[in-house]
Amino acid sequence: MPVATRPASPRTKKKSARRPIACPQPLLNPRWQNLPWLIHGFSSRPGGVTTIYSPDRATGELNLGFTASDTKRNVERNRRLFIESLTAAKPAAKKPRLTTLRQIHSSIIHEATAALDAAPRADGLITDQPGLLLAVQTADCIPILIVDPVNQVVAAFHAGWRGTVRRIVQNGVGLMRLRYGSDPAKLLAAIGPGIGPCCYAVGEEVVSEFTSQFAYAPKLFREVYDLDPIKEKYPMLFLTARAPGHSNLGPQTHLDLWQANRRQLLDAGLKPKNIWLSEECTACSTDKYFSHRAERGFTGRMMSVVGLR
Repeated sequence: MPVATRPASPRTKKKSARRPIACPQPLLNPRWQNLPWLIHGFSSRPGGVTTIYSPDRATGELNLGFTASDTKRNVERNRRLFIESLTAAKPAAKKPRLTTLRQIHSSIIHEATAALDAAPRADGLITDQPGLLLAVQTADCIPILIVDPVNQVVAAFHAGWRGTVRRIVQNGVGLMRLRYGSDPAKLLAAIGPGIGPCCYAVGEEVVSEFTSQFAYAPKLFREVYDLDPIKEKYPMLFLTARAPGHSNLGPQTHLDLWQANRRQLLDAGLKPKNIWLSEECTACSTDKYFSHRAERGFTGRMMSVVGLR
């Protein structure tokens, strides 16, 4: 008697689970939301496809710089996601083209009149051409975006301490006046996330550089004492044989790069009400931003962009 057999079930191909990609969460200047011809934004850390910098190597992050640890494919995809997050709400006539720099901590500013095939060596970009998205990259340095709403001119600047002491934003406003007839009193500026005075300890070299250039330099620095609870509880463990004033246990000198660049904008002729300051410290918020100092160099890059639709 033949034995009944169960018909073979069709072979099903096992699908691999794909990790969902979180949408980027750019920081926008709320004062610029009513400018329909403007694209702008400061990127943050969440979102994207990069995992090398996340503590668990699983969370997708938005690294926008071609760093040695991340792949070119990841960065290019992250950049597409970031631009899409800025343009989705108000679609442009055509997709804007990203214009970047080879940043060298200088006061050099490049006028972008067309999309560039090779990034110039500079730390500032200015244009009046629609369709170009000017970008600077940071991971603690201060990004500054400037908009001329009258002549529709935009600019982006990368200001570390070297660029700040060389007056990059002040020179940038001057160039906007010279080349495009911009009136500083009508310019709008946004100072994005960067390392704050709470975390930015500097040495004597930096203090000397600023003191030699700015009469108001003392107002940019403050002494911050180490509040380590272990040192407070067991001070004898940290005594040294060095003479007073020569130990590294004393107060640190902190620099306020936010106010340093805000002061330059005011000196260039901008009105206080037209300067927006995010006041978000990258070193304090490594869950939200990349920080070169807080993460000891192993970190990604944010991007701050501005452009005309």
